[in-house]
Amino acid sequence: MNDAELRARIKEIAYLEGDFVLRSGKRSKYYLDKYRFETRPELLAPLGERIAAAAAELEPGADRLAGPELGAVALAAAASLSSGLPFLLVRKAAKEYSTGKRIEGVFEEGERICLVEDVVTTGGALIAAVEALRESGLVCESAVCVVDREEGGEEELARQGIRLRRLFTAQEILAAG
Repeated sequence: MNDAELRARIKEIAYLEGDFVLRSGKRSKYYLDKYRFETRPELLAPLGERIAAAAAELEPGADRLAGPELGAVALAAAASLSSGLPFLLVRKAAKEYSTGKRIEGVFEEGERICLVEDVVTTGGALIAAVEALRESGLVCESAVCVVDREEGGEEELARQGIRLRRLFTAQEILAAG
């Protein structure tokens, strides 16, 4: 599947119109429902390949990938399968039972991580994940997202020392097909 076909399929499956409140608190007349494209193997596989390639280019020394729960976990797993890099799961909060971890998976302090995300608006979810990774002694200076809504996320991430590579912009998805 080429990029144009992938953009068109994402739009066909995930684009919704209405009145939506985004995670950032912003209102939007459209929504790209990540779960609609992340749960489809015919889209998840090519997205995983593209994320793996972008991560290798952006962070060639990465030891692992990481995906914030819940939305980016399937993407991180797909990119892990494509790249051969192990991945970590970043919880929104530490578990209150069992091991009490916020970062799930095996890692060594000082390892380089490339973060994977679905849709970036203001970058808030990614910044929280980066902080958790850094607090665990990991180095995280890069992230790859499927869609950048181009609403300030890339700039906010840059202020936090994170380079963002997007597969597509929201405008490219909206113009597809």
